[in-house]
Amino acid sequence: MTRVYVPTTLTALAGTAKRGVLNPDAADTAPLAAHAVTAAIREWYTDDDVESLEFAALSEAAEASLRMIAEDPRAPRRVVLALDVPDRAVRPGGSYRSSVTLEVEVQLSDVVSLHVDEPEAEDVMLTAIAALSAADAGDDDAQFLLEEAGACDLLWYDISELDDLITD
Repeated sequence: MTRVYVPTTLTALAGTAKRGVLNPDAADTAPLAAHAVTAAIREWYTDDDVESLEFAALSEAAEASLRMIAEDPRAPRRVVLALDVPDRAVRPGGSYRSSVTLEVEVQLSDVVSLHVDEPEAEDVMLTAIAALSAADAGDDDAQFLLEEAGACDLLWYDISELDDLITD
C-alpha cells in the first residue's frame, strides 16, 4: 500500500461527500491527481526518515490545494486528504516532485484523515493566492507570501469529522 495525499478544497469536499468518491465523476475513473513519496522526493530531500518524506509530500499537496482555492476562493482553507491505495494504482507524474495520479476510483471511505487549515489562516491564504502569479514569475516577495501560507499548520481531522468541516 502507498500513502497518498489528495489536495482539494472545502467546496469540492462537500461535493465529494455527496458522491462518496473522490474522482470528479463517479462514472469516470479518470486519473485523480495526488501526492506521495516518489523517487523525486527521495532524491530532493536528504532525510531518509519516512515521516519527513511524507510531510514533504503532504506540503506539496497543500500547495496544490492553495492553487485549487485560487480557482474558487469562497472557502480559502487548504484541504488535503490522506489515504492508502494499492501500489499498482499509483502512477508518477505531474508538476510537483511528489505528483502522482491514481488510476482507480477512490472511495471517500478510504480516507484515513483530513488535514485542513484553521479558519484563522484564511487571510494568509487569500494573500498567498493574490501573489501566485508573481511568485510563479520569480518575484521574491511574492514567493515569501507563498512560504508564509506553507508555514501555516494543517490541523488533523478524522474522517468521522467530515460533516463538521463541510458545514462550518
